[in-house]
This record gives sequence, structure tokens and C-alpha cells, in this order.
Amino acid sequence: MLTRNCLLLFLWILVDEGSVFSLRPPLPPLGRSRTGREHARSLVGPMRNGAAGFQRVKRGWVWNQFFVLEEYMGSDPQYVGKLHTDLDQGDSAVKYTLSGDGAGSIFTIDQTTGDIHALRSLDREEKPYYTLRAQAVDINTNRPLEPESEFVIKVQDINDNEPKFLEGPYRASVPEMSPVGTYVTQVTATDADDPTYGNSARVVYSILHGQPYFSVDPKTGVIKTALPNMDREVKEQYQVLIQAKDMGGQLGGLAGTTTVNITLSDVNDNPPRFFHLRVPESSAVGSAVGRIKAHDLDIGKNAEVEYTIVPGDGGAMFDITTNEHNQEGIIILKRPLDFETKKAYTFKVDASNAHLDPRFQSFGAFKDTATVKINVLDVDEPPVFNKPSYVMDVYEDTPAGTIIGAVTAQDLDASSSPVRYSIDWKSDLDSYFDIDPVEGTISTNELLDRESIAQHNISIVATKLSKYDNEIDLLTSRVAVTVHVLDINEFPPELASPYETFVCENAKAGQVIQTFSARDQDLPTSGQQFSFKSPKEDVKNKNFTIRDFGNNTAGIVTKRGGFRRRLQEIYFLPVVIEDNGYPPKSSTGTLTIRVCGCESDGSLLTCSAEAIFLPVGLSTGALIAILLCIIILLVIVVLYVGLRRQKKKETLMSSKEDIRDNVIHYDDEGGGEEDTHAFDMGTLRNPKVVKENLYRRDVKPELKRGPRPPVSQDSADIRDFINQRLKEHDVDNSAPPYDSLATYAYEGNGSVAESLSSIDSLALDLEEDYDYLNEWGPRFKTLAGIFGEQSETQSDSTTTENTH
Repeated sequence: MLTRNCLLLFLWILVDEGSVFSLRPPLPPLGRSRTGREHARSLVGPMRNGAAGFQRVKRGWVWNQFFVLEEYMGSDPQYVGKLHTDLDQGDSAVKYTLSGDGAGSIFTIDQTTGDIHALRSLDREEKPYYTLRAQAVDINTNRPLEPESEFVIKVQDINDNEPKFLEGPYRASVPEMSPVGTYVTQVTATDADDPTYGNSARVVYSILHGQPYFSVDPKTGVIKTALPNMDREVKEQYQVLIQAKDMGGQLGGLAGTTTVNITLSDVNDNPPRFFHLRVPESSAVGSAVGRIKAHDLDIGKNAEVEYTIVPGDGGAMFDITTNEHNQEGIIILKRPLDFETKKAYTFKVDASNAHLDPRFQSFGAFKDTATVKINVLDVDEPPVFNKPSYVMDVYEDTPAGTIIGAVTAQDLDASSSPVRYSIDWKSDLDSYFDIDPVEGTISTNELLDRESIAQHNISIVATKLSKYDNEIDLLTSRVAVTVHVLDINEFPPELASPYETFVCENAKAGQVIQTFSARDQDLPTSGQQFSFKSPKEDVKNKNFTIRDFGNNTAGIVTKRGGFRRRLQEIYFLPVVIEDNGYPPKSSTGTLTIRVCGCESDGSLLTCSAEAIFLPVGLSTGALIAILLCIIILLVIVVLYVGLRRQKKKETLMSSKEDIRDNVIHYDDEGGGEEDTHAFDMGTLRNPKVVKENLYRRDVKPELKRGPRPPVSQDSADIRDFINQRLKEHDVDNSAPPYDSLATYAYEGNGSVAESLSSIDSLALDLEEDYDYLNEWGPRFKTLAGIFGEQSETQSDSTTTENTH
């Protein structure tokens, strides 16, 4: 029986599942994206089979605790969520409608898909949530398919509001000489962000300015005293700056500040004193720091008073003068005051009459003495560096982040506030260095290059907060830091210049023909040492060697004599140069040596074209310039010769400046006017007309002369030779019409000089001794050397042939 009842109950629950769930309220959201479904059944439906009745229709809204992010800055509308009913089969037969708070103006729904979007940015502090209603209707008939369903869109909070002190600035008082931890006041900051979501509204309090005198509880904002024995007579007013920061004080939180003006109330902690002055330690030397007055019942000059300071404790720090108008004694500061060195001075002042009457001196001394105590008030002063300037060294190419030194500044005031360090950006525009704001250590920020910048001059700023002013102020001091970039041996030495020298043909072994030096781009140049030597492969050089003089110079030394330019004109001598850096660097240079002829005293006589006309070591640019000048001169000469030749080719008839008589004589007798065949007169009128086989008589023809018959060298009669030449000119058609002078360079037999030609010279002439040329002077030294070498060569060859 029990089993049957349980089974019936289970079947009833299955049949009535919709009714059971319809009575269950929707579950609250468990998070931003947690969703739930509400299944309900309604009893709405049409009449079936003509009978009135209700049809159970299943509906399924997707319930969502919708969230929308506040202060959304996107360009597109912000997506909120999606509504959907089980009656929507995806055939676009269902239309979704939206009503309620902000429907249409703030929120919009896609009638087909049910997607909800926010049209504008929302502010949670303005309205935290919106209640809307949604309904699904038939798109054709607009009849509701389900009843309206209500849902909420909640604006999710972001940290967009900083804490604010609504009651600030605050004023409070506390008795002087109170013990540490005495309650002063409490400050409260409010944050408009959502306190139930995240840490946006969790505020933490801290003190920015007012230490070490006061402290604040980070959670409650209660301000308490932090130093004992604070004296109202020394300092009465304090200004404390309190900060409230949200996000639990973490990085990225927003902060707000307020000012708390705290006054020390007086307590009876001082006995009465005769005279008491308070002088700030920042008072300038020569300024008046106090006044004192002695009363004299007399009038006029009898009441004039002179004030003097009795030597003793503190008397040397001050001076006193008399005001002639009111007879007051004005105390003047003579030396600077320092609260940290001495906080109070006590001395005595005498007041006496300037004009004494001898009749009343028996009454006693006409003066009075007063004790003056001056308390020095502490003034907030900038930090003081322990050195007037700093010098630091760092090697170039040191890795970034390497510490190269540190600066130290102290707050000499009694409060001893913390000091912060920074680099003046104007002195380090390229940010080569960085400094720790707390420790003051300076480190490199980039790789340094000595060849670019060898010395950096930066300015370090030490800063502390001012505690005694009514307004917040920063007290700063500066110090100069010079950073020397030390050189590392990164460049090899090289020759100071491209040396090019010469050696005389008559040079002797062991002779220094050139001194040279080296240079190095590394620093310092004053301490560089160079060594010079020949490379290992050039040790067997039989011509030249390198001699190191030990003073950063070396010389080229000949190892033999008897150099001959004809055999080898140029020698190249390598030299190895090494510096004294660590690690040492070396390079190989090449020295050029030309063989030249010299005088007996070693002066240059003859050399190659470059050595003769140019000084040793002439640059390539100068050589090119000289060659260009020579070429230009040659072109001018060629043009000049061409113009002269062109002028010679001009006709005598066409030259207007030709002053010679243009008379042409023809030894031909014509037959009168009828005779036109003897000579064409038109030729005289038109000299350009040239008949065939006729030559112009006014222009030298360019025809090549025919071969001349050989002149008989056996004729001894010069006259016959000249007559023969005259006949040749008479029959020559190309001879000029004007008078000319023919020179016949003919040399007959019997000449004293004989023939200088070497054609008929005998072979025995090669054996002639040319040593006599050495006696003709230095100009014939070269010829003597050339022919002397030929004689030696031929003698050696003859000896060799005879041997064979």
C-alpha cells in the first residue's frame, strides 16, 4: 500500500512539473555571468473544439542578473544580454518588446533576436540599477505569447571616484608637552564608489606632511601626536597633510587630500623672566632682532641713554645701538645663527646716561643692568650636501645600470626630514644617467662613448618637504657632479701621416733617412707609449730596418749602400706599431721609400718626376692640381699653334691687312684682245676658280713634293750643289710667288768637328773609360754613373764569354 502511494505521488509530480516550478521564485544571481532559467506554465490559449478551456503552454525566459559596465567609452553600443523564449523557433515569428526604466532612451532590444544594448554611458553613482519588463508577442498579430516578465539591469561599479574629505580643512588643538599617542582629531573621507563591490571604496589614510610630529591611523583616520615635549614657545602652529587612497592603498588607486591645522595650546611650563627674545635662525647679519628700553625720569639731553653689552656669554654674537628718537636700545645681529649649533644666548646690557653731572656722582652709579635671553627659533632649511661638488669616473662601454658613485645630503634641522634625490633634466637631456631617489646612488642609463662625449656635467637636486610654513613647500639644494668617461684601449695606433721619403743612391749603411711617429685616438694622449718594430716576415730585409728611439718616434735605417734607381725605384717597408694600453693594440703601417740621386752632401739632385718637381710627402690633391695646370697649358699652346697655322693658310687676296704688294708678274705675251687662250683673266678676278692641272699662285699648295734626287756627297764644289738646288726650285710648281730664302745646311768635307754620328763608330768605343766625366763637376755625376755601370756590365759579360 505504501509503495503504491509513493508511485502515485511520483507520477503526480511528473505531470504537474510545470506548476511546481511556476511557484518557485527565480534564483538570485551568484555572479556576473551566472544564469538561471524560470520555467512557468500559463493557462492562456484559444478555445479547442468549440469548448472553452485553457491550454497549458510552456514558456522559458532566460533569466539573467544583467550587468552593464559604467562609464563605457566604446564607439559601439554596449551589449547587455539576451532574452529568449522557448516559443521562438528561429523562424522570425516572435517579436520581443521592452518597457520600463530607460527603455528606448537608454536601453534598446532587437525585436528579432532579443539582444539588449545600452545606448549611452551610464553612471552607477547617478542610478545603480534599472528595472525593465520584457514580453514576447506574435509578429503578425501582436498578441502576447506570454505574460510580461520583469528583470533588473545593474550598473557595475568601476573605480571612478576619488575619496573626498567633505568636512576639510580641519582645525584641532592639543596641549603642548603632550606624551606620544595623544589624540588630536579624526578625519573621514567618503568614496562614492560601490562599497559592496571590490576595493573601490576601501579607503586607507596616510600622512604626507607633518612627520615626525604627528601620525594617522590608516583605517580610522585618527591623528595622534608622534613626538614628546613639543614646545609651544618654540613652534605653535603645525600644518598636517592627510591623504586618503582607495583600492586599499594599492597602486592605481585614486587619492584625495585634506589639510589639518593643529595648534599647540599653552601650559604653564616656563617661569617668569626679565627679558626674553625669540629670533629665527635665518635672520640676516646686520638686522635688528630685538629692542630694549631703560626708563629715565629726566627729560631732554639728561634722559639720553647709552647702551652697551657686557662681555660674556653671547655678547660677541650681538651689538646694540641707541635710537635717538625714543632712546630704545636696538639689538643687532653680528654673526649668523644656527639652531642646530646653539639654541639660546644670554647676555647683560648696561644702560647709562650720556651726560653726567659731577654734582650727583656721589649718589651712586648712573646706570642699570638688564639680562637679555635670546632663543633661536628653528627654521626649515634645505638639505646640505656633504661635499661642495663630486667627481666620478666611469669607463666607456660600461653596461647600463652600473653604479658609478653616490651623493649624500642631510637635513640638519632638528626634525631630520627624509631627503629625496633627482637629476636636473636640463643637465642630462639624453638621460645618460639615473639616480636612486632614496640612496642617492648614480648609475648609467646608456652605454657611454668617450669619443662622442668625454665629460658629463650633471646637476643633482636634493629635496625635502617644508614643515614650518603654512603652505606646503619643497626645499631644494643642488650640487654639481662631473663624470669623466675613461678611455678603454679600443683603437690601434697608426702612423701619424702617410710617410714617403727617399734614399740617396750614394747612401751608406747605417744611415737614418727618415724619422716617423704614430698617433692613437685613445686617451690620454700624454701617457701613450708606442713601440716600433719590423714584422717577423720582414726580418730578413737586406735593404732597410726600423730603429725604435724609445720616445714615441722611430727611424728608417739603411742596411746597405749602393742603391740604384734604374734597378729598383721604390721600396715599401712595413712597420708594426704597438701601444701600451690594456689589452695592447697593434697595427701595421707601410713606409714608401724612393731611390733618388743626391749631391755629395745628401741634398736631393734627381729623382722620379714626382720626386724632382714635388716635395716629399706632397698630397695627391696637389699632384692632381699641378697635372691639370700642365694639361691646360698644353691645350693653350696647341690652340695657339693651330690659330697660327690657320692664319698662314689665308689667301693673300682675302687678307685686308696684308701690306705686301699683290702684284703677280706673268712673263707671257699675248696676241692682243683677241688672244684669250694665253691666259684666263678671270682668274685674277675670282681666285677661287682653279682649272684642272693648274695651281694657284697666291696660296701655298699642300701637295707633297716628289722625291728629290740624291745629292752627290762626292762633289766638292759647293756652288754646283747650290745650282742644283736652284734648278729644283725653278721647276717646282708649288714654290711661292714671293721672295723666299732657302737655307741649305750642307756640310762639306774637311770639317774640324768631323761627324758626330754613332753609325760609323767602331765597336772599340764601348771599351772607352768614362771616368773623366767625374772630373767635370756634379752635373755630370749621373752620366758618369750610367756609362760607368754599362762599362762594368759589358766587362763582366766579356769576361764570362772568355771563360766559357
